[in-house]
Amino acid sequence: MRIVLDAMGGDFAPRVPVMGAVQAVKDFDVSVVLVGDEAVIKKELSKYSYPPDRIKILHAPQTISMEEQPSRALKKKDSSVHKGIELVKNGEADAFVSAGNTGAVMAVSLFTAGRLKGVERPAISTILPNLTGYTFLLDVGANVDCKPHHLLQFAIMGSAYAKYVLKEDNPKVGLLNIGEEEGKGNELAKEAYKLLSKAKEKGLNFVGNAEGRDIYSGKFDVIVCDGFVGNVALKLSESLAKILAKILKEEIDKHFISRIGALTLKPAIKGFKKRIDYAEWGGAPLLGVKVPVIISHGSSNAKAIKNAVRIAAEFAKSKLNEHIVEDLERFGKADGD
Repeated sequence: MRIVLDAMGGDFAPRVPVMGAVQAVKDFDVSVVLVGDEAVIKKELSKYSYPPDRIKILHAPQTISMEEQPSRALKKKDSSVHKGIELVKNGEADAFVSAGNTGAVMAVSLFTAGRLKGVERPAISTILPNLTGYTFLLDVGANVDCKPHHLLQFAIMGSAYAKYVLKEDNPKVGLLNIGEEEGKGNELAKEAYKLLSKAKEKGLNFVGNAEGRDIYSGKFDVIVCDGFVGNVALKLSESLAKILAKILKEEIDKHFISRIGALTLKPAIKGFKKRIDYAEWGGAPLLGVKVPVIISHGSSNAKAIKNAVRIAAEFAKSKLNEHIVEDLERFGKADGD
């Protein structure tokens, strides 16, 4: 797998993307194309030893800032995002990863590569830990205002990702709502429920409404919502994970007995941190565009970038986009028919 990595994207670029690329080619069976200012990338790469045939550089003189408006970013044809997406679109690479400006990455992906057949609105998704494994949540920010058939499409795309990338045999799909009972929620939720129920008759494993607590209960493999609600849920989850880890450390440091006990519990604490660490998954898949795209958090560390490269390779290898197109035809089109 050949993965394109935006070397200029993120709060700590190019240092962290380059470091993540080096770790990725050492740990995984991938090669990486670093896109960005060639001179700057070469300087960063000189700090490491790595298989030279596994990392290449594609020069891109323009950079898209984290604050830049998507409309302005679209005009920067020589940016690392543009050139990276084009490389994948032209078949010269398999997937694209960026920790840069989310809106810009999404806009360039849409206008350069285009939407998959049948997809009206691509969605950004994320993986969150639950009691039995992981929950795939979407949309988490791409579409703050949605119509019912958009949520249907999110469910179909999310189910395909869970099945073909995360290897869930028959993913259980839920609709995020304020109650479990049918008829709960606002008009968007009520109408989406009807469409999802129709899709269930065609084979989508829709199991009903999911309350906020169900994101972590393990009852659902995929949960769908509009991007406004999803983004709030994601940011809340990220902050809670950090706070829990910090509180745990503070309580352990307070008392000598606790520090001794922590030595005994070290494997469990390590496992806890790993399960709630977003860096283990690296980034959020952008579903619904014609090329595999992974969008990482702007503050990603090298571990997160490394794992984003891994996820991108799994995305491309699974032929997910082909499955999404097939499932959209099978379970229901945008009009819900």
